Amino acid sequence: MASAYFTCMKRILVCVFLFAALHQGRAQVKALVGGTLIDGYGGRALQNSVIIIEGERIKAVGQLGKINIPAGAEIISTEGMSVLPGLWDMHVHLMINGHTDYAHWDKTYLPLLEKVIMPASAHQLLLAGVTSARDLGAPLEASIQVRNRINRGEIPGPTLYVSGPFIQKKPYPGTEAFRWGVNGEKDARAKVQQLAKAGVDVVKLIDHDEMTEAEYMAVVDEAHKLGLRVVAHAHRPEEIRRGLKAGVDCFEHTGLSAAPEYPPDIMALIRERTAKMNIGPLFWTPTVEGLYNYEYLRDNPEELDNTSWHLGLPDSVIADIKQSLQHPSRLSYFGLTALRKPTLHTKVKQLKESGVVLLVGTDSGIPMQFHSQSTWHELDVWVNAFGIDPMYAIRAATYWPAVAMGVEKDFGTIAEGKYADIIAVKGDVLRHIALLQRVDLVIKKGKRYK
Repeated sequence: MASAYFTCMKRILVCVFLFAALHQGRAQVKALVGGTLIDGYGGRALQNSVIIIEGERIKAVGQLGKINIPAGAEIISTEGMSVLPGLWDMHVHLMINGHTDYAHWDKTYLPLLEKVIMPASAHQLLLAGVTSARDLGAPLEASIQVRNRINRGEIPGPTLYVSGPFIQKKPYPGTEAFRWGVNGEKDARAKVQQLAKAGVDVVKLIDHDEMTEAEYMAVVDEAHKLGLRVVAHAHRPEEIRRGLKAGVDCFEHTGLSAAPEYPPDIMALIRERTAKMNIGPLFWTPTVEGLYNYEYLRDNPEELDNTSWHLGLPDSVIADIKQSLQHPSRLSYFGLTALRKPTLHTKVKQLKESGVVLLVGTDSGIPMQFHSQSTWHELDVWVNAFGIDPMYAIRAATYWPAVAMGVEKDFGTIAEGKYADIIAVKGDVLRHIALLQRVDLVIKKGKRYK
């Protein structure tokens, strides 16, 4: 009798376990239903779309009536919304957050970067719809630890690709924690090896027009030998010339000077490089929004009061940032902006027409530019000020960044088998790109954050 009782109880427990397991499995299945899908590949948007997510990845993509929605799936209505891949921002600085005095910030908050400042910046980016980002310049240990904590699911943030410290000829005074100088070819290779050993994803090269040829060539050569991509500043013409000679993979910015356009010899070198399709595209992140929007923010500072950039920051840090923003017109950082702004459209047009693949990146974190706002500002400038096609701009913030980082098999587009990095906004972003300032739905690797 006792034996029959225990056998019965065992069967009951097995049934309970199986039911729980089945329920848990179904709870991991999500179905995004009804939205207009912009999948990142550049084709026509798909109306009445259905996206099935199972765990971290996309299981199926189709249309209502043509695809089966699994029983027990969590239904998320995207009706009336644009659904698109999670955005990438290819040039962010998690270690800063809009403060206008770099010297004060670096001296005051260096001890807080890893535990407070960088996690707050990452969270702000994610809630703005940025599910992948390239962080270009921060202390090495902090960069690696924040990236790894995000990857382990301990803190919210985009999938990060980090450079750690800048590599340059000589660090600026007080910046040695996140800027490494090089002294000769041997030292240049050793610094790159140190970064690679620590686990960075990319090498950031700046001021290489101040290096010897042996030094800057060694940085790029060693990085490539170790399987790392190199991004390089393009503020000055000689940086571009040397970067092209060394074979950097991606240039950053549109230049510090007020020259109306890139010199003819630079454009000839760029066209020569972009013609070599056997070695892949030449990528360029122009980062125009900070400069382009400065005068508007200076004269209309209401947006600086947007509390989205407060997320995760202590009250004392918020107060310090606010204090630094009191006199935007006095900032030496933007002293040449009135002269440089008219050149931005021309230079971006030159690059685009030369065959360069443009990427969306923002320099997010620089004075008055916040991680919760910068990415959509960049897209807005591209589309509404520079007249760039919205689909081109969206692909520059989704598909092409994934290609640039060599992870297009898993990221950058919405397709079966890829990670479920998906955002949605109410309305038509191909008609009104600024709708991205209020992202309604954020899913990263299948987990909903907003």
